Formats: sequence, C-alpha cells, structure tokens
Amino acid sequence: MIIVLNGYPGVGKLTIGGELAALVDGRLLDIHSVYNIAFALTEFKSPQFMEAVEDVEAIAHKLILRLPDNVPVVLTTVIAGDSDWGRAEWKRIVKLGDTRPPFLVVHVHCGLDENIRRIQSPQRSAKRKPRDPGMAQRNQLEGKILAGFDAPHLLELDTTSKSAVEAAKIIAAWAASL
Repeated sequence: MIIVLNGYPGVGKLTIGGELAALVDGRLLDIHSVYNIAFALTEFKSPQFMEAVEDVEAIAHKLILRLPDNVPVVLTTVIAGDSDWGRAEWKRIVKLGDTRPPFLVVHVHCGLDENIRRIQSPQRSAKRKPRDPGMAQRNQLEGKILAGFDAPHLLELDTTSKSAVEAAKIIAAWAASL
C-alpha cells in the first residue's frame, strides 16, 4: 500500500504522515528526505537539482519495493499545477503505487489563516522547510490543482480544525475501508 499525502507547504503533511505511519505500522518517506540532498548540494531548480532529486527518489523507490508487501508506505509531497517536472514526478509516484497497490491519494489542505500560522512555526526551520507566510497566501490564491485529483482512491482532507492524530485516524479508517 502506498498512501500519498499531497498538499501545499504548512498544511501538516509531515506531522500527519508520522502519525499515520505509526497507526498503520508502516514507513514514512517525506518529501524533505528526498529533496534535502538536492537543496544542500545544488542550486534550486537547476538541472543538477532535478537530477539529484530523481537519483535520490530512484534509490528510495528501490528500497520501498524491497519492503514486505504488507508494510504500508506513506509518502508526502507537494505536486501542483501543470509543469513537465511535476508531471514526471507524479508519473514516478503513480508507477510506484501501481507496483505496490493499493495506491491511495490524500489531498491535505487547511484554511489560509491556519496555513499561515503553521508555516511560520519555528520548528520548520530545523527541517529546512519554508516559513514564508507569503508562500501560503500565493498557494491558496493561485489554487493550482494538486496532482492526483483523478486517482481512483482520493480523499480530500481539510485539516484546519484537526490535530495530526485526528487527521491520521481519518486517513487510516478510510484506507482500511477500501
């Protein structure tokens, strides 16, 4: 089972992902684990950045495929809009999901005020996560469509008034019902 938590920065994907992985006795691979190597050693969005992300992702996917089939994997990502990079990245995730079914997609979102509050959290800096409230405003105003809207198993989850534990329980119950 692959459960993808897709949403904009600051909506709670990593925190929920950690709780969810514990609930389903699975593994968590967050987007920052993949991207941080590229962020540390290359220029953002350069060809070297893209290559580094693809290389790290390929290693991660190879390791995921070596896990026993009964071990769920929770992935976090932010893929939105329509770009060559986003389509290629989503295609790789879907391929992984097709190899380890079922493939479940959760669109995680929250209200703008809550998104701004969360994105400014000091704990985000230690994890190399963006903390710009303007990013939350731009993301919500632009409203780019998140990848996976056409997935056969899709859950839209508003986390505005939910704790990470509550959100993880909702996702785990939904996954168990499929």
